[in-house]
Amino acid sequence: MQKIILPSVLIAFSGTLYAQDLPENLPEIVVTATRSGAEAKNTLSTAATVYTREDIDRLQVRTLPELLRGTTGVDVVQNGGYGQPASVFMRGTNANHVLVLIDGIKMGSVTTGTAAFQFIPMEQVERVEIIRGPQSSLYGSEAIGGVIQIFTRKGGDGETPKYNLDAGGGTYYTHRTAGSVNGKYKNAWYNIGAAHLGSDGFSAQRPPADQDKDGYQNTAVNARAGYRFDNNADIEATFMRAQGINQFDGYSATSENKNEFVNQVISLAGNMDLMQNWRSTLRLGQTNDEGRNFTPDGKFSSLFESTRWNASWLNQFNIADNHQLIMGSDYRFDEVNSTTIYQQKSRYDVGVFSELHSRLFDDHFVNASVRWDDNQTFGDYVTGSVGWRYNWKHGISVLANFGNAFKAPTFNELYWPNTGYGGGNPNLRPEESKSYETGLAGNHDWGNWELRAYHTDVDNLIASWPPQNIDKAQIEGIEAEIGTEIFGWRPKLNLNLLNPKDKLTGLRLPRRADKTVAFDLSKSFDDVDIGAMVIAQGNRFDDVANKTPLGGFVTMDLRSAYHFNKNWMLSAKLNNVLDKYYQTVNTYNMADRNFFLSIHYNN
Repeated sequence: MQKIILPSVLIAFSGTLYAQDLPENLPEIVVTATRSGAEAKNTLSTAATVYTREDIDRLQVRTLPELLRGTTGVDVVQNGGYGQPASVFMRGTNANHVLVLIDGIKMGSVTTGTAAFQFIPMEQVERVEIIRGPQSSLYGSEAIGGVIQIFTRKGGDGETPKYNLDAGGGTYYTHRTAGSVNGKYKNAWYNIGAAHLGSDGFSAQRPPADQDKDGYQNTAVNARAGYRFDNNADIEATFMRAQGINQFDGYSATSENKNEFVNQVISLAGNMDLMQNWRSTLRLGQTNDEGRNFTPDGKFSSLFESTRWNASWLNQFNIADNHQLIMGSDYRFDEVNSTTIYQQKSRYDVGVFSELHSRLFDDHFVNASVRWDDNQTFGDYVTGSVGWRYNWKHGISVLANFGNAFKAPTFNELYWPNTGYGGGNPNLRPEESKSYETGLAGNHDWGNWELRAYHTDVDNLIASWPPQNIDKAQIEGIEAEIGTEIFGWRPKLNLNLLNPKDKLTGLRLPRRADKTVAFDLSKSFDDVDIGAMVIAQGNRFDDVANKTPLGGFVTMDLRSAYHFNKNWMLSAKLNNVLDKYYQTVNTYNMADRNFFLSIHYNN
C-alpha cells in the first residue's frame, strides 16, 4: 500500500491542467449522504459524486453502467453489451455491497443481492447520487461499499408544458426513441415519459465459441406527480417500469438463452411540518424485479421474481441554528417467487436510526449516526458512523470518517438448491465491516481537488461459490480527483488505486481492477460542444484463486453536439475509438468501435 501513496499524491497535486470542475458535479444539496437533503457539500465529510441531468446529456450516455464507468471509487464489469448483466464494485467491496435506491425506495434482487443497473432507463433519470463508504448506520444492510440513489425526472418548472423528444440510432442496429412532458398547474406538478432502446447487439462470446448476436429491447414508462398545500405540506407519487427482452450467452458455447424482464418501482411520499422546527416525511414503496428465462428452442425455463416492500418515517429537527437532529425508522419485507425451490421465501427487517449534524466553532463540522436493525433471519445488529470536516480559511479542508456496516446473505447464498455445482449455505453469517477514511480537499480560484485514503476490514466476506465466509478481507485504497477550467476547456481527472485482498491467502479479491484513471475533457464553441473521455484500467482476476487473469486496457470515447437553436440539437458519439478488445468478465467481450447519432428537441 505504501508504494502507491506517493505517486497518487504527486498526480493529485500536479494535475491542475487535467482536472474536474467539481462544482459542476456536486450541487449544494446531497440528499443521499444525510437522508435529509439539508447539508451543503462543503459541510460533508462523506465522499460524494453527483451526476445531474446536464451531465447525463453532456456525456451522451445511454445506460447507467456507461455513466458509472470512470466514476471515482467505482468499478463496473459487464457480461457483454446492451442489456447484459452489470456488476458495480464500490471501493473494492462486493457487487452486492452497494445499496441502490430509486426515489428513496430500496431496489434490487433478493436472490442475487444486486440491482439490474443495465435495465434502468436513462431517459427518465434526473440525477444520480453516489455516496462512497459504509452507510449502514443510515440505511441498514447492503451499504458496506456505499449507496447509489437514482432520482427520476420531476418537472414542474412552469405552467406552460415542456416537451422533450429524442431519437437516434447507431452501430449494431441500435435505435432509441424517447419523449416526456412536464409542467405544473397552480400547486401541482407532473412529469410523464416513455422511452424505447433496442439493439441487435453483438455476440458476447466471440467465434468460434459463439457466433450469434445477443439482442436487447427495453420499453419504459414513468410518471411523477405531486401537490404542495398552503401549509407547506406536500405529497408526491412516482412510478417507473422497464420491460423487455435480452438475449444472452450462457457459460457454454451452445447455451444461448432469452430473458424477459420487468423492473418496476412505485412510491408515495408525504412531507409536513408538525411543529415550527420539526418536519416529518413518510414514504411507502414497492419494487419488483422479475425475470423469465427461456431455452434456445423457446421453451420456458425458469422464473425469478423479487418483491421488496418499503416503508420509512423520517423526522428532521432543527434544534438550533448550527445543530440538526434526524430520527427515523425503516421497515422492509422481501419475498421471492420462483420455480426454484427455496427453503425460505421471505424475511423482514426493521431499523431505527438517529443522526446528528453540528457546526462547531464556525469551521468544524461533525456528523454522527447510529442504527439498530432487527433482521428476521439473523437478529439484532447495531451500526454507527462519525465524520469530521474542518474548513481552513485558505481554501483547504481536512476530513475524517469512521463507520461499520453489515450485509445479510442473499436468498441464493443461503438457500440455492444443490444442482451439481454446489448449493447455498444456510450456515452463513452476515458480512461485517469497519472502515477508516481520511482526506484533504481544496477549493481555490484555479479549481478544486480532493484526495482520500481509506482502509476497510470485512469479516465473514462471501466471495466464492459455493458460498462461504472468508475469515477476513482487507481493502486499502486511494482516491484522487481534481478540476479546473482553462481558456474554456474543462478537464477533469480522477484516480483510483486499490489493494483488495483475502487476508488468509493474500490473494486479490476477484474482478477488481487495481488501478483506474479516468480523464474527461470538454469545451463549448458557440453552437458546438465537443468532448472526450479516456479510461485506463489495470489488470484483474476473474476467480478467487487468481488463476484467470484479465489484462488491463485503455479506451477512448469522442463526442460532439451541434445546437441548431435553443430547441434543436444534433449529437454524435464514437465509443472505443481505438477499437480495443478487452474483457471485464472472463470469456465475455465488450463492444468494439461503435457510434451513435441522435437528434433532440425541447421547448
